[in-house]
Amino acid sequence: MTIFSGLEEIAETDYPLAKRTWYGLGGPADYFIRPKNTEQLKEVVQRCNENGIRIHVMGFGSNLLVSDAGVRGAVIKLEAEQFARVEFSDRGATAWAGAELSKLVLTCVEKGLSGIETLTGIPGSVGGAVKMNAGGNFGDLGAAVETVALMDNTGNIFEKSKPELEFDYRRTNITAKFILNARLKLGAGDPEQIMRTVKEIWIYKKNSQPLNTKNSGCIFKNPRGISAGALIDRADLKGLQIGGAIVSEKHANFIIAEKGCTSDDVMKLIEAIKKGVKEQFDVDLELEIEIW
Repeated sequence: MTIFSGLEEIAETDYPLAKRTWYGLGGPADYFIRPKNTEQLKEVVQRCNENGIRIHVMGFGSNLLVSDAGVRGAVIKLEAEQFARVEFSDRGATAWAGAELSKLVLTCVEKGLSGIETLTGIPGSVGGAVKMNAGGNFGDLGAAVETVALMDNTGNIFEKSKPELEFDYRRTNITAKFILNARLKLGAGDPEQIMRTVKEIWIYKKNSQPLNTKNSGCIFKNPRGISAGALIDRADLKGLQIGGAIVSEKHANFIIAEKGCTSDDVMKLIEAIKKGVKEQFDVDLELEIEIW
C-alpha cells in the first residue's frame, strides 16, 4: 500500500463494502479509508489526486447500492470521533458529517429543540442527509440548515450559507466532495410535545413501510405532484421479483433484498419498474438511491 504508506492505520485494501450498506450487497472497494481528523482527510485527498485515484464518500450506506463488482478507487468514510461530534447551543446545533441523524433527532427532543423531529425514522449520517436533503412527507433537513462546512477535492475547507446554499426536493447545490458539518437553526419547544410528534411519525412509518427488511429506503424520487410508490402500485408491480429482489407489498417504492439477492438482481428490478411505469403512465422515474 505504497500510495497510503504511513496511513496504514486508517486505510485498508480490497475492503468488503457489503457489510457497510443496509442492503448488505456489493463487492469490495480497492481502498477503504477512515481518516481520524481533517488533517488526515486532506492528506488522503492529496494522495488520491496525485495518484489518479477516484474518491467516493460513504455515509451510513442506508441509501446506497454497491455493484457486485465493487468500487474502483477509494471509499472514504468519516466515522471517527471528530467527524461524529454534535455541539448544542440554545438556538441550534452543529452536527458533523458522521453523526447519526436518528440519534440527533432524539437528542434534540430531549433538549427541547424543535425543527428536525419531522425526520424521525430516516436513517443515515448527517453528511449524507444534508447532501440529498433527506426528508419525507413531514419535512426535510434543508429547512433547518443554516451553514455547512465543506472540503473540496483539493483539500480546501470553506463554508456555504443560505441563501447561497440552496435546498430542493432530494437535492442541494453543494458540489464539494466532502460535507464536514452543518449548523442547524432550531427553535425552543416542549420536549413532551415534540416527542408526541416523533411517536406519531414513527407509528405512521411503521404501518406504511417495510422497516424490518433489508432495503435501502425509497428507490425513486416522487415525480412532481405524484407518489412514485402509487405509480408502481397502479402499474401492478407490487410483489414483482427478480432473483432475490422483490418489490415490497407494503410500500411499492421499496425493494427488499431476500436471501441470495445480488446487487444485479436489484438493478434489474429497478429497470423493470422504470419500464413498467413508463409504459403505463409515460413517467420517467428518477432514482433516489445512489448506485456505485
